[in-house]
Amino acid sequence: MNKEEYLAAQRNEAWREAVRKSKKNKERTDIPRVRMNELDPDYRSRNKEEVNTGLTAEQAVIEAQRCLDCPTPTCITGCPVEVNIPKFIKNIERGEFLEAAKALKETSALPAVCGRVCPQEKQCESKCFYTQKLGKEAVAIGYLERFAADYERESGNISIPEIKAKNGRKIAVVGSGPAGLSFSGDMAKYGYDVTVFEALHEIGGVLKYGIPEFRLPNNIVDVEINNLKKMGVNFITNCIVGKTISYEDLQDEGFEGIFVASGAGLPNFMNIKGENLIGVMSSNEYLTRVNLMDAANPESDTPILSGKSVAVIGGGNTAMDSVRTAKRLGAERAMIIYRRSEEEMPARLEEIKHAKEEGVEFMTLCNPIEYTGNERGRVTKMCVQKMQLGEADASGRRRPVPIEGATEEVSVDLVIVSVGVSPNPLIPSAFKGLEISKWGTIIVNQETMQSALNNVYAGGDIVRGGATVILAMGDGRKAAAAMHEYLNQK
Repeated sequence: MNKEEYLAAQRNEAWREAVRKSKKNKERTDIPRVRMNELDPDYRSRNKEEVNTGLTAEQAVIEAQRCLDCPTPTCITGCPVEVNIPKFIKNIERGEFLEAAKALKETSALPAVCGRVCPQEKQCESKCFYTQKLGKEAVAIGYLERFAADYERESGNISIPEIKAKNGRKIAVVGSGPAGLSFSGDMAKYGYDVTVFEALHEIGGVLKYGIPEFRLPNNIVDVEINNLKKMGVNFITNCIVGKTISYEDLQDEGFEGIFVASGAGLPNFMNIKGENLIGVMSSNEYLTRVNLMDAANPESDTPILSGKSVAVIGGGNTAMDSVRTAKRLGAERAMIIYRRSEEEMPARLEEIKHAKEEGVEFMTLCNPIEYTGNERGRVTKMCVQKMQLGEADASGRRRPVPIEGATEEVSVDLVIVSVGVSPNPLIPSAFKGLEISKWGTIIVNQETMQSALNNVYAGGDIVRGGATVILAMGDGRKAAAAMHEYLNQK
């Protein structure tokens, strides 16, 4: 065979391989996206069992086969913690489930959590080739992430990421929510002695107090936290940095770097007439008391008010969590009151679907303008203003505009206000020298998450003012990499 014949044969083989791959990918794209297994709506709406029951191994392998193994995987660019998505999915396709879990842990400290609560449809899955180029449903990345993490946990063979030798340098973390946990995991990998200070009696922050068990069971969070403990992360509960211990105390105790992840636990209200009536509360108080204080139990030391006609004001995930919790606590009529249309709701489509299946009533294009109560001061009625959509506002959504003279009176005995949160003001006021925005958030360098105090970094809701779990985790990873570099240079 001469040179020309040899090169021609090579070209033909490459062409035949391209044809084989094209046919194989065509077969992959014809596989329909898997559907998550769920509990029956009527059954689950009366208890706190997790609604989604996960994929079977067979379902996971078939769904993993849909991944086209793109040369340039854009799904990774959509992930704030930069999980190597093709790597863990291809491990699932091969049946190497434990290897898939290890691949997730290379960048994510909370894979079982992220697989449940992250809005993948707006992040990694929105960048999937199926969505971008084929106009089809994306690979179910979130479902597969949950499957791999759950398989590892249930197998009992839980791996710990590779950790460098201890360097003897101490790092403090304020808050044990997703930003703090993600930061802690990465700093532990670098070899630092990490101590997390948590104000509450439970570790996990919003993962424990803000998300109900029917969406994120506490035992799942506990396993992730125990993994961090095995990596050497220390946790101190019932300790309020800024009160129990000061910034100066932390420095005196030898902490070279501090990461502030104290969240946004200050609820917003609408400042309308009757908001101070008994039976009107924030979603923060409602969910925290139910999730952390056993307040749904009538025998509890601090039982929460129950209602038969419950209105939740807002359209985000927290509003869905609140109204679905109310349904589980016996509400006969559970309503979402939202001033825009359903299309503008920021809640995940899955959460809206689940709420509807469980009998939640949606009153969209309605906005409460007044609450009235009985002689004992308990809320009994809500007056809502009918709205219509006008021009788009700064968020890109159409602005709700009142329809003159169009109001409706609704009977209620419990109102849960879920219209946003503000940053916890404690750290900004206790750490002298920080730069604070007009919204009360800590101003940081967006590339490094470093604040005006060189040894203080911050991330999550204390910087963003209210965002998703995965964005907070991304902040934690970014801050860990930047602090590690800063301390080494120092």
